[in-house]
Amino acid sequence: MENLLATIQRLVSAGKVRVSAHGFEELTEDDISFGELLEGLPQATQVEEYQDYYKGPCVLVLQTIGRQEPVHVLWGIAKNSPDEATLVTAYRPDASRWSADFLKRRPK
Repeated sequence: MENLLATIQRLVSAGKVRVSAHGFEELTEDDISFGELLEGLPQATQVEEYQDYYKGPCVLVLQTIGRQEPVHVLWGIAKNSPDEATLVTAYRPDASRWSADFLKRRPK
């Protein structure tokens, strides 16, 4: 069985992708290009997976945009739309809350 990130990558490459309303707001607020996220998804690194999220399974990934700027992107598959990948949100991670490679949360 395909893992969640691979499933999302496959759906996106097939053009079966949408952006949630919240995701669109966050992209605009952080000046992140949806096109750059789509282009960089094949090289994404999984950070955390949330199989039991109430709206459907999600995966937090680390991607880069521009000049290798780190961006965290939460991709999911909505329960009511299993044949489509959804960009739930994206943001520039706060270095004080993440390890130097942005793959692990720092203890509180």
